[in-house]
Amino acid sequence: MYRAHAGHLIGIAFVIYVGAAILDGLISLVGGFIVALVGLIITVLAGYLVQAALVKSVQDIRDGRADLSIGETVSAGTAVLLPVTGAAILAGIAIGIGLILIIVPGLFLITIWAVIIPVIVIERAGVLSSFGRSYQLVRGRGWHVFGTLVLAWIIQFVVNIVLGALLSALPLFLRNAVSTVVTGALVAPFIALIVTLIYFRLLAAPTTPQDPAYPQGPYGQPGFPPQDGYPQGNYPPPGNYPPPPPGNYPPPPGNYPPPPAEGNYPPPPPGS
Repeated sequence: MYRAHAGHLIGIAFVIYVGAAILDGLISLVGGFIVALVGLIITVLAGYLVQAALVKSVQDIRDGRADLSIGETVSAGTAVLLPVTGAAILAGIAIGIGLILIIVPGLFLITIWAVIIPVIVIERAGVLSSFGRSYQLVRGRGWHVFGTLVLAWIIQFVVNIVLGALLSALPLFLRNAVSTVVTGALVAPFIALIVTLIYFRLLAAPTTPQDPAYPQGPYGQPGFPPQDGYPQGNYPPPGNYPPPPPGNYPPPPGNYPPPPAEGNYPPPPPGS
């Protein structure tokens, strides 16, 4: 999907990052602590806007084509910018505390809150409800989600190193600005693709044994994988059944050979 829609995805991230970089550059000409803080806020909001817009874009291109223009996609991301920012800040604080204390709680929170932004953008969930909804989707598949995120982080780390080496010849101030725009425009769509597709796969996966998509096993009991060669369905459980009632039952229909003549039977085997 990244290769097929690279121009569209990179274009969305590039437009937002360039706009934020221009605003930050103009503000920095004034100088001062307050101005620097405003520039930092603009940069942070731009990052969250990129995530929201790219999630919307991935939802749009899942059918194989981009129906929304770059402007429409950015506008859709702007509509949910405040809840995305609020949820991301709360998650960042909690995850940061977890990583500082024992590391493992932070990694756990990263995993169960992996699809907070897709939940907000696609389902229009609230800030607080998005945490519970993300946990509901990830529950039972945490190791798969965590492994996918780790692989994405490794790829992102390698790409950042390569791009940093390519831009090392530039002056420091220019290198930082170009690195933010270029790296963000190239890497952010890839990460957004991964996270959003995780969301859609979790959304489509069966979550309870009562789910029709859940595999059915012997005797109609859910939770067993289908067995090749055996029809699946609802069968009565094994048990002790009463014998059939006495009586004369007609023979089953069909052509059977006549019984041998009376008296012409082979002798029984010795010892019978």
